[in-house]
Amino acid sequence: MRILIAEDDLTSRTMLSAVLKKAGHEVIATVDGVEALQYLLQADAPKLAILDFMMPEMDGLEVIRKLRALNTPQPTYIIMLTSKGEKRDIITGLDAGADD
Repeated sequence: MRILIAEDDLTSRTMLSAVLKKAGHEVIATVDGVEALQYLLQADAPKLAILDFMMPEMDGLEVIRKLRALNTPQPTYIIMLTSKGEKRDIITGLDAGADD
């Protein structure tokens, strides 16, 4: 499976990418929301995206909102990755359209 990772922290991005590759997945690693959205708007976009909540240029929430506004027939499954532990932050991510 092709999986997109959008994470600005090099260590986190490298570790997550290594784990997913070891599990047999093809990984597209991006450093910000703008780059992630470019990949997610392509015709052959990955069906799973792991997005950091806070990133430069465009945060994960904005990526989700833009993607969900398109109302595509086969939407990308989106997992939010965050160090934020507040319940309201989790609710904000889910309300924006994150699946997990």
